[in-house]
Amino acid sequence: MTHQYQTTQLRELDALHHLHPFTDHKSLRSDGARIIVRGDGPYIWDSEGTRILDGMAGLWTCNVGYGRKELAQAAYDQMVELPFYNTFFKTTHPPVVALSRKLAEITPNNLNQVFFGSSGSEANDTAIRLIRHYWALKGEPQRRIIISRKSAYHGSTIAAGSMGGMSHVHAHSYPVYEGFRHIMDPYWYGESEDGESPEAFGLRAAGALEDEILAIGPENVAAFAGEPVQGAGGVKIPPASYWPEVQRIVNKYGILLLADEVITGFGRLGTWFASQHYGIRPDLITFAKAVTSGYIPLSGVIVDDKIVGALMAHDDDFNHGYTFSGHPVACAVALKNIEIIEREKLVPRVKEFGATALAKLLAKFEDHPLVGEVRSVGMLGAIELVADKRTRRRFDDLGRVGLICRDHFFREGFIMRAVFDTMVMSPPLIWTETQFKEAEVVMRRALDLTLKDVAGELAA
Repeated sequence: MTHQYQTTQLRELDALHHLHPFTDHKSLRSDGARIIVRGDGPYIWDSEGTRILDGMAGLWTCNVGYGRKELAQAAYDQMVELPFYNTFFKTTHPPVVALSRKLAEITPNNLNQVFFGSSGSEANDTAIRLIRHYWALKGEPQRRIIISRKSAYHGSTIAAGSMGGMSHVHAHSYPVYEGFRHIMDPYWYGESEDGESPEAFGLRAAGALEDEILAIGPENVAAFAGEPVQGAGGVKIPPASYWPEVQRIVNKYGILLLADEVITGFGRLGTWFASQHYGIRPDLITFAKAVTSGYIPLSGVIVDDKIVGALMAHDDDFNHGYTFSGHPVACAVALKNIEIIEREKLVPRVKEFGATALAKLLAKFEDHPLVGEVRSVGMLGAIELVADKRTRRRFDDLGRVGLICRDHFFREGFIMRAVFDTMVMSPPLIWTETQFKEAEVVMRRALDLTLKDVAGELAA
């Protein structure tokens, strides 16, 4: 009784005082929030004692799982020694130096210096300013336009949100900042033409970048920004032909390449960064989330030597920064998190076990009446829910069935996210055969329950 009273009271107080991100506040306050109170390994628990298998690693974040006392101890030790000092005033501190060095070691060879922030949005805002400042220093200030893609997510600030390609984010920008263009995303299942192979589609989707560059004028284009895999847009995995062609195009026109690895960094695809998986050479990589496995906020931009060279060649300040840039506690936790990933060999483990296990899990649902396609890369996966498997016809009121399915997953004790009618997952990298087997049982039950709810809407 006391336990239930505490849950009820927490929900009431949450409704009175807490504005949630990306939320229909009226609906949330009517239904009440679920109170999460504990995490351990790949599981979380709510205030009613329900154990939940986390298929989203929090929010694409908790790569080493929950309850790692080593990370808590690293934070404590650093708080005792130096809880905070800024990196302004020509000062630095050991954790930020050590982390910067470590990141330079695990990224492509041309990326050797890091600018820190606290969130992915901050990292991408920093990248935008740095890209435009670079071209100004190079004597080409007209190169301001950054090309991104539809359905891209680069953050929620006005600048990062404008660079992203999500219309529902743009709707609250009043207005969207100028200087950004958006081309088609490499979404074969949703955008390919009849009979078009993934390889041909990948070349066409990449070709849209060249078309846009030529339409704008190459002399006006600063950069192309892309997530190696579009995460929040629905785990849209590009065909193998896509990224090599994008790299060729940016090289041809001499524009910068920004890889947004806020979701794909730190082992998610079986390499430290997805840029290494796809063999691309970005000029900037933005990161956040899994750098600390979400235990404390930290983000940054890893920068190509030529951009740093331009800064060094001019007697000019880069007038940008945050109070918490290179926060010592966050850097100490990140170093310990990377140490855990290395010690437990989680990056090769994704390649040798996790990627195959996830692909096999999703393949078991290809023939389900609701499922149009399953896809995965590394430890990222998606299930497309459709009304007609043959024609790929969507359900009416896009997103409605996805939410029905998500709610069944939640009630069955499994966190699975809905992006419109695409169910997406991003498990902690520590999943074992046990978690994959548990997931299979819950996924089948949740899909079957959803099928019952919408059976009358399926194609005959």
